[in-house]
Parts: sequence; C-alpha cells; structure tokens
Amino acid sequence: MRLAVILVLLAGAVPAAAQTPILPLREVRPGMIATGRTVFEGARIDDFRAEILGVLENIGPRQSIILARLSGGPIEKTGVLQGMSGSPVYFQGKLLGAVALSFPFSKEPIAGIRPIEEMLLAASTPAAPPRAERPNNPFNLASLLPSPNHYDLGPSRLTEISTPFWMSGFSRAAFDHFAPLLRAAGLEPVQGLSAGQSPAPRNPNPAPPQPGSMISVQLITGDLAAGADGTVTHVDGNTLYAFGHRFLSTGDSEMPFARAEVMTLLASQNSSFKISASKEHLGVITQDRSAAITGTLGAQATLTPVSIRLRSRTGAARDHTYRMNIVRDRLLTPLLLQMAVFSAIDATERTTGLSSLDVKARIDLSNGLPSIPFENVYTSELAAPNMASGALAAPIAALMQSGFDRLQVSGIHLDIEVTNDKRQLQIENLWASKREARPGETIQLTALFAGDNGQEMTRTVSYTVPVGAPLGPLYFTVADGAQSNLAEYRQFLIAPPKTEPQLLGFLRGLRPNTKAFVRVWRSAPSWIVQGETLPAPPPSLTLLLGQSQVQSPGAKVDEIEIASGGYMMTGSKTIAIEVKE
Repeated sequence: MRLAVILVLLAGAVPAAAQTPILPLREVRPGMIATGRTVFEGARIDDFRAEILGVLENIGPRQSIILARLSGGPIEKTGVLQGMSGSPVYFQGKLLGAVALSFPFSKEPIAGIRPIEEMLLAASTPAAPPRAERPNNPFNLASLLPSPNHYDLGPSRLTEISTPFWMSGFSRAAFDHFAPLLRAAGLEPVQGLSAGQSPAPRNPNPAPPQPGSMISVQLITGDLAAGADGTVTHVDGNTLYAFGHRFLSTGDSEMPFARAEVMTLLASQNSSFKISASKEHLGVITQDRSAAITGTLGAQATLTPVSIRLRSRTGAARDHTYRMNIVRDRLLTPLLLQMAVFSAIDATERTTGLSSLDVKARIDLSNGLPSIPFENVYTSELAAPNMASGALAAPIAALMQSGFDRLQVSGIHLDIEVTNDKRQLQIENLWASKREARPGETIQLTALFAGDNGQEMTRTVSYTVPVGAPLGPLYFTVADGAQSNLAEYRQFLIAPPKTEPQLLGFLRGLRPNTKAFVRVWRSAPSWIVQGETLPAPPPSLTLLLGQSQVQSPGAKVDEIEIASGGYMMTGSKTIAIEVKE
C-alpha cells in the first residue's frame, strides 16, 4: 500500500503532457524508422519518414540531439525546410521529439531532433528574471538579440533551423538594412509575402491546432506587419509546444500567434523554406526558451499601439499615416519600432539627396504616469531614416530594459514633417569676452554657427563665475544636443538609474538636437553615486568614496542652453578661462 501511494504521488508530479505516450531518450536506438508530421501544402498535415542514425549525448549543457535522415514527400528535393522547426516525430505512436536542427548546405536531409523530454522540461522550469541589458551603441538595438545555438561536428556545423521571418509592407531599403542583423539572430527575413497581412477576424471557437500544423508568431500587425513561422510539436489541453528551439530566448513573453497555411515551398542550395500565410488568431506564446516555445490557446496578448504620421513639404503637401500594434517585449519592441519608423520614412519620402525630418514624438506610459515628449530634427543626404529611427527607439529600449515593472509603454505616437532643405548648422567657433575672471564676474560667451551657402549665425550667452569658486582653469564646451546626450548615455551605461524618478528624469532631460548646450566644467573628477552625479567632492569625501563608486572624468558645474531656430546642430568647441583672485 505504501509503495502504491508513492507511485501515485510520482505520477502526479509528471507534467500533464506525459498523458501523450512519450518515447524516452534512453530508448532511442539507431535504425529505428520513425514518422514525422508537418505541412507541405495548405493546412494538410502530411507524414514523412525519419530514420534514426544515433544520439549525440551531452552535446550541450544537459542537452542531447537525435540525428535522423529524413525522406518522403518533397523533402527529397528540398531537404530540411525552414518552417519545419517543431515538426513532431513519432515511433510506434510515441512522441520522441521535434525536428529542430540541420546542416546548412548538406547534400542529404539530415536533421537534429530535439528530445520531447527537454522541451517539456524547459517549459516547466521557471524562467529567470529578465536582465536589464543595454546596447553599447544605442542605435544598434539588434546587438542584444542572441545568436542561434550551433554544434561543431568536425568540419560540419549542426545549427538550429533558421526561422522564416516575414516582413510585409516594409520598404526594400528597410529589408536590406535590417536583414543582416536578423540573420545574425537566426531569423531568415522574407519580404513582401501575404503572410504579413493582418490575420482574419477572430473566430470565437477556432479549431485547435494539431501536432504538425503551422503557426505564425505575430510581432507587428497593421499597416506594417512582421512575424515568424514554425510548426506545432505537441498540444496538451490549452498548452501548445512548438519550434523545438528558442525563437529569441526572451523567456517570459506575450506574443500572439495565429494559424498558418503553406502557400508553396521554395528549394534552395543553402536552406529551403516554406512560404506561408497567417490566418485566424489562436492564442499567446508565453514562454520562449532554449528548447521550445510554449503558448496558451485562446489567450489574448496586450500589444502596444503605434502611430506614425508623415507630412511631406517636399512638393504637393500630402500626409501618410501608419497604424500598427507591436508586441510588448524588452528586446523586440525597440527593434521593431526602429524597423517600422525606418520603413515608413523610406517608403514615403526619397532617402537620397538633401532632406530634413522634423520629428515630434510622445511615449505614453501606463499607471497614470505622464507621457514623455521628444522633439528633434534630422538632416542628411543619405542616412536620415537610420538616424531618426535609431534615436526614437533608444528611449523605448531604456524604458523597457530598465527592470522597473511599473514603467509600461502604453502607446507611441510620432509626427514627422519632411522638407527638401538641409537644416543643419555646424559649431565653428567659441570665444569669450575675457580670458581671466574673478569669482563674481560675468563672462560673455559667443558661439559661431555655419551652414551651407555661406550661412552664419552667432549666439551670445552670459555666465557669472560663482562667488567662492575654486581658482584655476574653468572649461566651457559648446556641443550639440546629440553629443551632450551621448555623454549622459555613457554614464547611464556605467551606473544605471536606481529609481523610477531617476530614469524618467534622465529621459525627460534628453536634450533636443535643435539646440546647442554650453557645458561648464572643471578637470576635477566626479563620482556617480546611486545614479546621481556628485561633482568635485571635497578631498575628505573623495577618500571615503575611493574605489567603491564609479568615477567620471570632469566635474560639470553648470549648463547653458542656446536655441538655433529649428536647425540641427552638430559639432563641439572648448575653451578655458582662468579663474584668479
């Protein structure tokens, strides 16, 4: 009786998915002839043959891979297909795993099968809390995306099957610009397919997906759309398991997915792939782990609405408005916004020749927090879309990767006005009314700005040396808003804000590039303590801080703003004034 109770308790500890017969990895043997299921056309699930070649044990940390030679249907011609990731493989009615890996450029359709036990274990293990990561370059948000897992087997490489990443409504330039970044993360971009269209109206009672059927994880829906396709491995009640490998390793996630139908197959010497179209909404992907993605059928995701309005003043006045919804994810949302803004600008306006973008943006926050406004001008002969899209996505990344759960982005609204002129001024020179000053005296600082066709502009500001100011050199640096922000951003990377008000203050304090800023500073070091800058502390406090706090060169004393009249300011100049008794 006691043994029976123990067995019952152990049975209750097994995941519910164990109700489906499973073939344990320890029972897999070379020579087994297994059957796989996937979609080659439309929504029909077809069988294919999988001859087990062996097991690569401990090929990764607590990971093993089953090697199999696939055959049947179009596989003889196409080899292992992108979009097959997650295709379930059965032996005598027992599920042994999912097709998940392949050998690029292989002459034979040899696949790596992820054991189903690893997929179920990954889904049942609590996800680690997200890390507050920040890119070293705020304009390269894709650098945070993880690279696909691969295993070197002598001269060959067994790698995760690339995930088809469709982009609908995006311009060719946007596709070419972001495609290499997406490929580095194991995604294979495909442009302009009907898969990118918004899914059909929600069916209140959609037919549940079956093992082997296709799904489309939808990251952007609306006037622009993007997502990724793969295959369902297993369905247990309302829980779905798919892909057999990670999508982007985001851990806890909230990504809607829809049923997908295969339009056609495209054979390639590198890696063949399925071209599919999304259909009705099915649920939400809730976990994105190394061995699988899992989702909940019937659930609804909370998405972030985005509107991009472009007003052209390059000829006949015309307006274009793009509306879409983007998934809420600390890594994906900023990158997807960057892609959407780049494409909207590129598709609506010419991107070569002189042009200026006057951008006004508003980030709405949940929980009753006030919105964050931004305003900048971007002018360039070639790179205006890249400059504007990267600059707009960077604060979104700072918010979503901060680790503060209360700071939720509830909406993003952009208003962009385009003109054909070059509204840019270069900081040419800076001089002062005197080279020496005493505490309490006022100094006149004059900056010279120059533009095209001999255009010049001067601005003069005053600075009064504080009474009791230390003697010695006092530096004045006039710089554009972008360079001033970059200096703040470096400190942000070294010592991230410790509280929500500090982060919001940092974002609301970002300087527009339509102004120049005179930074008054001394060569004495300053320290960053609890996210706040402590300039030029007294020697006694310096000794206490020692090596325990982050040190920053140069102690900022003051800052003076210089308006430009709507021009983009670039460059910097520095002069020194000697403070004497």
